[in-house]
Amino acid sequence: MLRRRPSAALREQRRRLAVNGKGRMVDATVLDFRENELLYSYVVRGVQYTTSQDVSALREFLPEDLSSLIGAAVAKYHPSNPANSILLCEQWSGLRAGALRQPERVRRAAAD
Repeated sequence: MLRRRPSAALREQRRRLAVNGKGRMVDATVLDFRENELLYSYVVRGVQYTTSQDVSALREFLPEDLSSLIGAAVAKYHPSNPANSILLCEQWSGLRAGALRQPERVRRAAAD
C-alpha cells in the first residue's frame, strides 16, 4: 500500500506543534514583517538567531496591522536544535496579547 506524503502545510503544522510541546522559551524581538511572515531574533547560549516564521496558516490569530507586533516577544525553540523555533502556533503565542485577535470560532465557542 502506498502512503501519501503529508502536504507541506501539514508538515509545517506538525513542526510548530512539536516545537510548542518540547520547546524552551526565550526572549525574542520581532524585527519586521512581510505579508505572511514575521522576522524575529533571539539568543540561545550566546548564539544569536535571526529567522522568520510563515504565519499564513495562522492569520486568523493576528491583527490586520502586523506592525503592532514589532518589539518584544517570546519564542520557543527546540532544545536539540535552537534554530528550530516559533513565535506562534495553534496552541500558544509568544506575541504580545494585546496585539492578537481571538478567532471567530473561539468567540462563538465561548459564547455558547
